[in-house]
Amino acid sequence: MIPAVLPTYSRVKMSFVKGEGSWLIDQDGARYLDLGGGIAVTALGHAFPPLVKVVQDQAETLWHTSNLYQIPHQEALAEKLRDATFADTMFFTNSGAEAMECAIKMARKYWYEKGQPDRVNIITFSGSFHGRTLGTISAAGSEKLIKGFGPLLPGFIHLPFGDHDALQAAMDDTIAAVVVEPVIGEGGIIPLPDACLKGLRDLCDQTGALMICDEIQCGMGRTGKLFAHEWAGVSPDIMAVAKGIGNGFPLGACLATEDAASGMTAGTHGSTYGGNPMACAVGSAVMDHINDPAFLAEVSRKAGLLRQKLEGLIASHPDVFELVRGSGLMLGLKCKVTNTDVVNAGYDQHLLTIPGGDNVVRLLPALNISDADIAEGVNRLDKAALTLKSDA
Repeated sequence: MIPAVLPTYSRVKMSFVKGEGSWLIDQDGARYLDLGGGIAVTALGHAFPPLVKVVQDQAETLWHTSNLYQIPHQEALAEKLRDATFADTMFFTNSGAEAMECAIKMARKYWYEKGQPDRVNIITFSGSFHGRTLGTISAAGSEKLIKGFGPLLPGFIHLPFGDHDALQAAMDDTIAAVVVEPVIGEGGIIPLPDACLKGLRDLCDQTGALMICDEIQCGMGRTGKLFAHEWAGVSPDIMAVAKGIGNGFPLGACLATEDAASGMTAGTHGSTYGGNPMACAVGSAVMDHINDPAFLAEVSRKAGLLRQKLEGLIASHPDVFELVRGSGLMLGLKCKVTNTDVVNAGYDQHLLTIPGGDNVVRLLPALNISDADIAEGVNRLDKAALTLKSDA
């Protein structure tokens, strides 16, 4: 008999009932060190006291009104994001996939309003992941996402990651936008070199195509800057954000320049729950903590500490691990053994990590993880590696 919960996940046989900072506690009281962060979501850790207080206070006042009315918490969060980013305006959603759907619609509507309704094609890159709606799986185009779900949404051109010649050749007058993750997440924690991101910005400027950054996983302080594209000194026209912005409360946003958003007038887009008072109260508090130069400097310091310890781990287990890559506290351990074997061995050490593409184990801890927990996490990875042997 099919389970009551649709079995679209191969769930691990463990269940957590409580969280404290970088730790999760199961129903038997066992403590697990969480280096996955709910897949880069709990940026400030579990049950972060200031956020708990925000949720409690907001729950006692107002949960929902709908976007038929002005929502002060939504406007306050929008102002904070506008002050901190390239964006002039934004639309709030419940998830990253919805933020990407808004970005896709915005790019196509932009050219429709410019009198070029046939300029609808959007370029994406191999290894990308933008969500699991029909639109976003059509955008990514990978076999594991699209198999069995056709017909897919047309108008996406999939190019090999890093193939500059293919990109140049594809940039004709049918291209509405180019979508890029500054750090590929699901595909294996692959940072786009700053020079490539700058080159893409220049190419978009030359052709008029809009540049869309998917910062759903790599944004909100994850790389040591508020958003990963800032390292390259460039700005997108449109950006999708989610995950860490709500620290576990469902919240996403599609940010844009005034020009890029010019076609999105009243009635062109909507959301029942997106930007509700509860979510935006949390998001506003998250921004107050993460968008602080001292906090972001600590993210970079801790990232350096973690990376140094991981390099030592690789040196100790060259038959298990190949290399570490990534940016900030968005790191990937490329494995020589099967990555899920490493993840499973970690479970035995009460350690939580996330598998990714290209045989990588993703490490996406809370941005405020302690130095002691960083050391403990690598120690548990070391114990996990001792149980594994290379298949090479």
